[in-house]
Amino acid sequence: MTLTGASRNGLATPRARQILVPRSISPLRDPADSRNRVVRSLAGLTMGTSWSVKLVAAKTEPLREIERNIQSRLDRVVAQMSTWLGSSTISRYNSAAAGSWHVLEPEFFTVLTAALALAESTDGAYDPTVGEMVDLWGFGPEGFEGVRPDARQIEASRSRSGWTKVSLDQAHRRVFQPGGVKLDLSSIAKGFAVDDVANYLQEAGLGNYLVEVGGELRGNGCKPDRSPWWVELEVPREIAPAKRPISETLLALHGLSIATSGDYRRRVTISSDVFSHTLDPSKGLPVSGPLASVSVIASDCMMADALATALFVLGPEGGRQYAERHHLAARFIVRTEAGLRQVMTPAMVAMLM
Repeated sequence: MTLTGASRNGLATPRARQILVPRSISPLRDPADSRNRVVRSLAGLTMGTSWSVKLVAAKTEPLREIERNIQSRLDRVVAQMSTWLGSSTISRYNSAAAGSWHVLEPEFFTVLTAALALAESTDGAYDPTVGEMVDLWGFGPEGFEGVRPDARQIEASRSRSGWTKVSLDQAHRRVFQPGGVKLDLSSIAKGFAVDDVANYLQEAGLGNYLVEVGGELRGNGCKPDRSPWWVELEVPREIAPAKRPISETLLALHGLSIATSGDYRRRVTISSDVFSHTLDPSKGLPVSGPLASVSVIASDCMMADALATALFVLGPEGGRQYAERHHLAARFIVRTEAGLRQVMTPAMVAMLM
């Protein structure tokens, strides 16, 4: 097998394939009684997308209860954090009166705390209060009306947003609604859901698994043959093969998570102009520019999910600089006249075999 080399600046030289392996990977061991165990698959629907779980279990072990419990965990995330559900906790908060405090469920409070911390760390490039902007551009429950928002509407949505307006009461697990603030946790809730399912599997004694929700993944342990859970890093597929000279990149998802944010995942078209669903909070506009996608590898999927969005908003240079300052393993796919170009941070280059 021919592997890809990488230069000191993180530019990989495309060849046949790239292999990424965690630097701290421990020797893979057979799952208990591996001769009687196989990889079993479960799947379902959640959050407007699909979920899947691969786990190592006995061939005859009934998994209906496991599947029901996984779906229940995912349904709980939806009931708390989906803006598409009018009765959800987040929808009730978004429509609440100014000056009101709201006690949150532990899961919601955990996610919102992490989202606000990342907002502070990125100077607002990541902002969980973009709910009104999301609705304005047609990416919310009401859908797209076919008309581009005007400058007045955009400025109005910006004025009602802003992560600094949201206060948390850690002692009582409460959040303050200053009036008109609309939370949107779609860029972090899927990652949290992956972690929640993974934690449940660990508690159930099923420590060898691969969990996926809407393309965000977390893996642990190994298969019965002691091989890791191999996953392929996402590349924009709408581009002609000749214009995407990016090598297939495989990652051993061993005690790790990976998430990707890209402008090709969800879009609207207005008068032949295509707009990405990822919004720049500082401008109230969809992110535009040469950056096609960002993939982030982290220990937990919640942060990988949110960080992929944050780095995408920050752009190819600002995102790379932030990732390097915080020692993040990230890959940026950038569009150029010659086609796609990938840039890896040193932390990801260090994982190349």
